[in-house]
Amino acid sequence: VQLQASGGGLVQAGGSLRLSCAASGETLNRYNLGWFRQTPGSEREWVARVRWSSGFATYADSVQGRFAISRDHAKNTVYLQMDNLKPEDTALYYCAASHRSVFSVVAENYVSWGQGTQVTVSS
Repeated sequence: VQLQASGGGLVQAGGSLRLSCAASGETLNRYNLGWFRQTPGSEREWVARVRWSSGFATYADSVQGRFAISRDHAKNTVYLQMDNLKPEDTALYYCAASHRSVFSVVAENYVSWGQGTQVTVSS
């Protein structure tokens, strides 16, 4: 499956963005989806994950209550709604897919990655 992330941009602290992750090549029914972020010189950090089949989602403590995952089966797309953004949320955000049997927070367990979309939050 090929993934394409979009929706990043520049926003002031307290603002909102919605990231999209569109899949092509095959349906996401065989996968779970995750969002990660990375800043220069740092490891890729897990942000959120969702089971495509059920919609069950979990979030990193740093974004819990501010970020929310949703999915559109018809569009084969996953969204990450990001509210009350903080300067520390500034990063390159990636979506990734893992096989349906894998529901992980570890980047190495994901088999397909989108190209990343930059989110910059100004103070």
